Amino acid sequence: MLWLLLVLIVFIFQTGTILLFEFRKPSKAVAWLFILFCFPLIGFVVYYFVAQDYKKRKMVRKGGSQLFREFRERLWSQSRVIENVEQMHNPHFKQQERLFNQLIRMSENPLTGCNRTRVLTNGEETFEAMLTALERAQHHIHVEFYIFRADDIGTRFQEVMIRKAREGVKVRFVVDGVGSYNLPYSFIRACSEAGVEFHYFLPPFFATLDRRINYRNHRKIVVVDGLIGFVGGINVGDDYLGQYPKVGFWRDTHLQIEGDSVYFLQNAFLSDWKLASGERLMDENLFPPHTCEGDEEVQILSSGPDQVWDTIQEMCFGALAVAKKRIWITTPYFIPDLGIYEALKLAAVSGVDVRIIIPYKSDSKLVHLASLSYVQELLEAGVEFYQYRKGFIHAKIIIVDDLLGSVGTANMDMRSFFYNFELTAVLFARSALEHLSADFEEDLSNSSHIDLKVFRRRPRLQKTAEILARMLSPLL
Repeated sequence: MLWLLLVLIVFIFQTGTILLFEFRKPSKAVAWLFILFCFPLIGFVVYYFVAQDYKKRKMVRKGGSQLFREFRERLWSQSRVIENVEQMHNPHFKQQERLFNQLIRMSENPLTGCNRTRVLTNGEETFEAMLTALERAQHHIHVEFYIFRADDIGTRFQEVMIRKAREGVKVRFVVDGVGSYNLPYSFIRACSEAGVEFHYFLPPFFATLDRRINYRNHRKIVVVDGLIGFVGGINVGDDYLGQYPKVGFWRDTHLQIEGDSVYFLQNAFLSDWKLASGERLMDENLFPPHTCEGDEEVQILSSGPDQVWDTIQEMCFGALAVAKKRIWITTPYFIPDLGIYEALKLAAVSGVDVRIIIPYKSDSKLVHLASLSYVQELLEAGVEFYQYRKGFIHAKIIIVDDLLGSVGTANMDMRSFFYNFELTAVLFARSALEHLSADFEEDLSNSSHIDLKVFRRRPRLQKTAEILARMLSPLL
């Protein structure tokens, strides 16, 4: 009886600890309590090493923002900063002063007006654009990815980075310690021996010991000479070219940027570089003056433990809340937090055209089940769901009315919104919105509509699996 009492006391202590530290986010507390009930003791050990550590979060935020403040005055002086809504070229945005104020006040990065963008559809177009830019580098190359594979396309990137490093170009290369855990040492050594500076972002072993394993860097950044930048959903690997038979055709979207906003892609990279390497880079040549050849308005939003606000989630919520005509979303993983969920439901009920494209076949069964658990309730509210059938859709796109569109690294899920280091470009120019809209309509033509009546009749076993997956959704 004594050992039962001890077990009960330990279990109560573990439950109380989770509730104490996670009371701010009840859904996350429920997820961890579910794990604890299924795996007593082991579940709490995992919680200790993996769960959010608020002390560490504050330390990471302090380290990230300090670098930004030191560059702030220079970046502002070299950029055409949009300071009030009347300066926006987009006529639809002039009536959205509240949303405009939200965007400029919640982000450390301003909304800038001197940019030229190019929407890149799928891996072939993206990799060709990136490699062309890398070949033309004269001063520096900054490369950062969540996943980087040592396959054919990864080797092409490696060859260019090595060649440019030997030519005297400064090449800095960062990959996430978990996303790229299987990158061979021989691949890294070849880069390092040629002069490429390489670092893992929070390698798993040390990050686990330091209780920072939950901070994953999901960003995909390429900056060349501080003048041209890339951001979006595409990592480096042959699977993004549709060369993995299990996945098939890979549908994705990336963005090429020239102009003011490259400064803020650069700043995100430098903040991540400091966290990965410990080196603070203060070279003014990393932010060279540029010749402004475009007038597109763009804002780069960074989100993660190094930010004061959950900026990307708040942008999404604010934009969804003001939608009058349409909300079009493409996402590979759909696990919305309560605010986004309610905003989508209320928009659909009020007559807004809400369409969401998700995969038919996913690369994660558990996440796919969790995503489907949200579908029926939103279908009943009037949201239209489509499942992409041509292959796997990995693009992360939001289009709201003719106000704005976003292209970035963040999925429509709680991990992207609240835990990962993410980066999103918000676009306001008509040409960019038209391109994103045309791609969305093309994706619709390759998707099947989810019929509410049919969906309600899915097997009971699947419904049960969806419920269980949903309980874990805050952690996925």
